[in-house]
Amino acid sequence: MKKILYLFLLCLTSQAFAQIKFTNPILAGFYPDPSITKVGTDYYLVNSTFSYFPGIPVFHSKDLKNWKQIGNVIERNTQMTFLGDGTSRGLFAPSINYHKGTFYMTCTNIDKGGNFVMTAKNPAGPWSDPVWLREVKGIDPSLFFDKDKAYIVYNSDALDNKPLYSGHRTIRTYEFDPVTLKVSGEEHLLVNGGVDISKKPVWIEGPHIFKREDWYYICAAEGGTSVNHSQVILRSRSATGPYVPYENNPILTQRDLDPNRPNPITSTGHAELVEGPDGKTYAIFLAVRPYEGNFYNTGRETFIAPVKWTNGWPVINPNLKEVQYQYAADYKEIKQADAPPQNGNFSYRTTFDNKLDQSLLFLRKNDSSWYSLSKKNGFTMKLKPETCMEKANPAFLGKRQQHTFCTAKHSASIHPEIRK
Repeated sequence: MKKILYLFLLCLTSQAFAQIKFTNPILAGFYPDPSITKVGTDYYLVNSTFSYFPGIPVFHSKDLKNWKQIGNVIERNTQMTFLGDGTSRGLFAPSINYHKGTFYMTCTNIDKGGNFVMTAKNPAGPWSDPVWLREVKGIDPSLFFDKDKAYIVYNSDALDNKPLYSGHRTIRTYEFDPVTLKVSGEEHLLVNGGVDISKKPVWIEGPHIFKREDWYYICAAEGGTSVNHSQVILRSRSATGPYVPYENNPILTQRDLDPNRPNPITSTGHAELVEGPDGKTYAIFLAVRPYEGNFYNTGRETFIAPVKWTNGWPVINPNLKEVQYQYAADYKEIKQADAPPQNGNFSYRTTFDNKLDQSLLFLRKNDSSWYSLSKKNGFTMKLKPETCMEKANPAFLGKRQQHTFCTAKHSASIHPEIRK
């Protein structure tokens, strides 16, 4: 009886201290500008896709490590296409939120229409057509729900469109009606320039407002999205300010580290904070894994790091200078059934039976006139005169490169008429 009791207690103890290990990036390969929301015990995350189609993948996780793509926000040509847009234009910085049974996704179509909001009852879709927010001038819109009020916060122009220096931007907000999907009232200026305008901070963007205890916080990026990227934090007793910056900003950056360090992670920023399954705070942010200086064929990717609260202020990656390739936390890992791995060393096989994998990307729209799917012939393409260097819809189907060192193989055949 004692042995049985001892084994039972040992089982409880090991379960209580089960450790999960994260491998960065948690979403490898061209998953920039992450935004995350927690609904009960579920996490949902979205990323930018620029001019690729379908747009804005939606991921689900139970543990912040194992992610499964469950859909795409923009999957119908009737929602929008990106014909005429450069590959780095299109959709900028989506944000996902949940409120009273509805998921909201706000985003910027940088060259066509500006800012918009879309909704869904199920994050896997289908998502609504876009509702355009013409009054919201700028980029990177994000929603914040505060009891009986909601706000949309975004990066905007300098005051009176008169920048004091190159890269001078502001953060502003309107009240937002989650039912009519319209803004109301007066626009409020929340941040002018950045943490310290006397130092000419550039490109404060990707703002998110959240509330903790009696404080409202703005978490935003500064410095641009390259090697000078950083994350800053400000707080206020009111959602509409005034906001006071943390004296030890930035709360995340890698710009001061030796650029020649081995296996660097750089360009960290565009972060959003979220409560983990253990009740602790974690940051989800973009970064890159460069090689030979500042090349990165895997693109901007999604990373994770722990957050420590000190005197009411959050610090990302506390007590460390370099963002780590691995972290551990004291809670249980929950794997997802039928989910291909998204981080670490892995291999996969993509087949083309009767349905395209959700992670595959066209350029600018899905035009099914030049391809077909079948169990016998797989993915059959008709060649087109358009090329990837142009701004049309070429005969292109892409898969993200998710490893810095990898091998790819494919099986293909050319129809005899084409061969001639």
